[in-house]
Amino acid sequence: MFFQPSRISFDLPDWLEDFSKNYVSNPDLNKRMDFVIAASKRNVEQNTGGPFAAAVFEVNTGKLISLGVNLVTTQGMSILHAEIVALAIAQRKLGTYDLGKESAIPHELITSTEPCGMCLGAIPWSGVRHVATAARDEDARAVGFDEGAKPEDWIQSLTSRGVKVSTNIERESACSVLQRYIKNNGSIYNPEVS
Repeated sequence: MFFQPSRISFDLPDWLEDFSKNYVSNPDLNKRMDFVIAASKRNVEQNTGGPFAAAVFEVNTGKLISLGVNLVTTQGMSILHAEIVALAIAQRKLGTYDLGKESAIPHELITSTEPCGMCLGAIPWSGVRHVATAARDEDARAVGFDEGAKPEDWIQSLTSRGVKVSTNIERESACSVLQRYIKNNGSIYNPEVS
């Protein structure tokens, strides 16, 4: 007999809320990235998901709106990349699907690794006005992750839609989390496609 769930939800790691409460608003982009990378490291240490984290902040003040970590393996849903989790939480918290409404405070997405193909598609629709990344696509691929198809000029694809992009922010620190994940035998959860 066919069964269709009437509700889909996911659980955040127990440590995430307390970790987020320790953040102090900071207008320094590098400090915000340090916080995001620390969350990706904690996700690996706590064995609560993959080596990726992302957060939504107010652009001008550095106020934290939401923090997301990769939950693909622990929640069993391929869409639960850190960026998607962070955007979903921010949208729910602020009560809007558009984080860039003209009357709203501009928001940014800070992520420990460049967006994969799926997350790249979600960014302009979310309404964020700035994206900052640490590790590069090739860093994630080098440890075995499939980042999906995305244009080589992905930065231009965002800037042409009004989204500023900053890359290589604290890259070495983010790469060390990817390496630690592999060293700890973390699961590389690429889909099996025949």
